[in-house]
Amino acid sequence: MIMIRSIIRPEKADAVMAALMEAGFPAVTKINVVGRGKQRGIKIGDVTYDEIPKEMLITVVPEKDKDFVIKTVLDTARTGANGNYGDGKIFVSPVEECYTISSGVKEAGAAAQAVGSAS
Repeated sequence: MIMIRSIIRPEKADAVMAALMEAGFPAVTKINVVGRGKQRGIKIGDVTYDEIPKEMLITVVPEKDKDFVIKTVLDTARTGANGNYGDGKIFVSPVEECYTISSGVKEAGAAAQAVGSAS
């Protein structure tokens, strides 16, 4: 399984979440975040805004769906035909284990077993 963390413009979050839902990936965590990228914030007059509001969308998908989900986020979150500074970043990392709290089920790829149950 793969965790995909997308840091995107706040005005694009709803569209990205809708595109993921339509593509069959409804499980997304959305977090309000602030930060800056390579552009080091925005300077307007004498004031520098170095903490720019963004949204972080986190989803965990099977490895076989990784490229499709990344393309969906890229295509939906990009502003304009070629994109612009500040459109965001996507971070991809492996997920070694995943547990469902209510059932205690440990999920690892296709295999799943109840934690604490006799096998």
